[in-house]
Amino acid sequence: MDKVTIIGLDIAKQVFQVHGINQAGAIVCRRRLRRDDVVAFFKVLPPCLIRIEACATGHHWARVLMALGHEARLMPASYVKPYVKRQKNDATDAEAICEAVTRPTMRFVPVKSEEQQSVLMLHRVRELLIRQRTMLVNALRGHLAEFGIVTRQGVAGVGTLIALVEDGDQDVIPPLALSALLSLVGQLREVHEKVSEMDRQIHAWHRANELSRRLETIPGIGPITASAIAATVADASLFRSGRQLAAWIGLVPRQNSSGGKDRLGRISKQSPTSSRRWRAHAVLRFSKNRKTAPTRWAADLLAKKPYNVVAVALAKKMARIVWALMATGRRFEATGRL
Repeated sequence: MDKVTIIGLDIAKQVFQVHGINQAGAIVCRRRLRRDDVVAFFKVLPPCLIRIEACATGHHWARVLMALGHEARLMPASYVKPYVKRQKNDATDAEAICEAVTRPTMRFVPVKSEEQQSVLMLHRVRELLIRQRTMLVNALRGHLAEFGIVTRQGVAGVGTLIALVEDGDQDVIPPLALSALLSLVGQLREVHEKVSEMDRQIHAWHRANELSRRLETIPGIGPITASAIAATVADASLFRSGRQLAAWIGLVPRQNSSGGKDRLGRISKQSPTSSRRWRAHAVLRFSKNRKTAPTRWAADLLAKKPYNVVAVALAKKMARIVWALMATGRRFEATGRL
């Protein structure tokens, strides 16, 4: 068999498809592997270029193959799809990966470390718990409203409802409804404690990470946002400028242009959820102080443009500052020019 130089690997839970080509582009290897046979197959294979779609478990398998001496890189699945020929199956998917990787303009996804994936998992679990907490609060408000009990929004209003349920006043809430609401309150307290524990773990990692601490110096970016960015953007050098980073995040209008006519829609928000916590609204709320460069710039722009337009513009500016700090290794100077 000719020497394999490039391999397209279509991964799944149990069945993996290998498609290998040589230096001339001729097919020299087509094979289906079970999950338990993947490591043994690539362990005896000479070092080569292996390309995988950036999908579930993609980062794990890339790290495994890199440990075996191969060069593994990830590609967005949407960039591979145009190269799939006719019917879709594992074999054609692996062949499409091999074909896509040879394109000179193809873009790749940097492989995340286990630490980065762990931090992102903390953020995603925290978001899930926050959504569950919101659902429980809304359920508690809705159920008590059926008995004419309505309080103001916010933490203070929820605290009043919880105190009313735990007080157990039979004249206000029927006994049967009270037993159901007590279970809601208990679950709400449990979820709130778990969110607080996630916050403590994220803050601990933030304090131990030098990049995350530098990102926190940017106005409007706190420990939660800084740690999410530090874990999401694995390598800032892959972006040629801060504008590219802002576009990758999705802070640009979605285009549907044709025939020389530009049709721009809403911002696309194409990046992972954890990297979209750009607290531009928080900066705008304090823009009247005009003490630092971003707030002074935002305050001047608010006098000319609508609030939402300024918020998006400020988020883009923050993204460019993030790229500059990550690329140069410097800290943000509040008195400097942005």
